[in-house]
Amino acid sequence: MRTDNTRHLLAAARKRSDTARRRAEQALAQLDQTSQTATVSGLARTAGVSRSWLYTQPDLLEQPQERSRPGKTSPTGSSVRASEASMHRRLELAHQRIRKLTEENTRLRERLARTHGALRAGRA
Repeated sequence: MRTDNTRHLLAAARKRSDTARRRAEQALAQLDQTSQTATVSGLARTAGVSRSWLYTQPDLLEQPQERSRPGKTSPTGSSVRASEASMHRRLELAHQRIRKLTEENTRLRERLARTHGALRAGRA
């Protein structure tokens, strides 16, 4: 039997998340100093993190939105359409992934049931 390395994996994931958070906070400070328009894409690019990760950090997301409100223009036109198209594409890909995972789970459950049946038959 293999050793349980779960705690090491959790520690590594926590460290990556902490590092990404630090970079995002530094990027926010940098964007604030340069008075650049704060967008999620700009913040992600500056911090070297993914936009999807930023969307899981509501406190970091609020800061660019608050900064962009007073007197700053919001993106319009094609950039809004692009983000909608991007959102729809990501949703479509997520649905495909869910379908594949559901099929895989079904196959694995059936295989497990057959294996349990074979073990039971061997003991009886």
